[in-house]
Amino acid sequence: MTSDSTVLIPEVIVGLGNPEPKYDQTRHNIGFAAVDELAQVWRMPLKENRRFQGLFAEGVAPGGQKVRLLKPLTYMNRSGQSVRAVTDWYKVKPQSLLVIYDDLDLPVGKLRMRLSGSAGGHNGMKSIIAHLGGQDFPRLRIGIGKSDGNKETISHVLGKFAPEESKTIEEILYVSVKAIELSLKEGIEKSMSRYNGFSVDLNN
Repeated sequence: MTSDSTVLIPEVIVGLGNPEPKYDQTRHNIGFAAVDELAQVWRMPLKENRRFQGLFAEGVAPGGQKVRLLKPLTYMNRSGQSVRAVTDWYKVKPQSLLVIYDDLDLPVGKLRMRLSGSAGGHNGMKSIIAHLGGQDFPRLRIGIGKSDGNKETISHVLGKFAPEESKTIEEILYVSVKAIELSLKEGIEKSMSRYNGFSVDLNN
């Protein structure tokens, strides 16, 4: 890695979702699923932290970088409270965050990493942007696909993945871990250039 100060390395990785069991494995909770995957692969068990209003873990990622994981338990539209509590406590700049969340506009099996951007109608991101006072922080969006037209958007987002999508979701969560590990070693932009065009296609 270069000594260039513009290389952005995540220090806090946040997955967005809703805390009740009825939301487990739903499309809207893919951010939670991604952080669960990181916690398992990196052997960093998440524990409830009342100060941060979330499930939290702190440890060392495989490349040797110190990192913190967070799943806010505030419900999606108040995610910013939890994120702000962590960034204030550890004096972490917004640019050192990586927020993982679901994206309707990306098909299942695709992910997209960005350095900044608007909330795009996502309530969790609206809350974080409001609490941090700006939108200049990295994020990883995982595609959950659009509704097929038979369901309203809310039902689609809060519904579970179809059985035929489960293998693709497993694979994209694995790829997300790899993308995040690269961002820890070489920076967010390096990971963007490698993974933003990536697509899981289990038909090939």
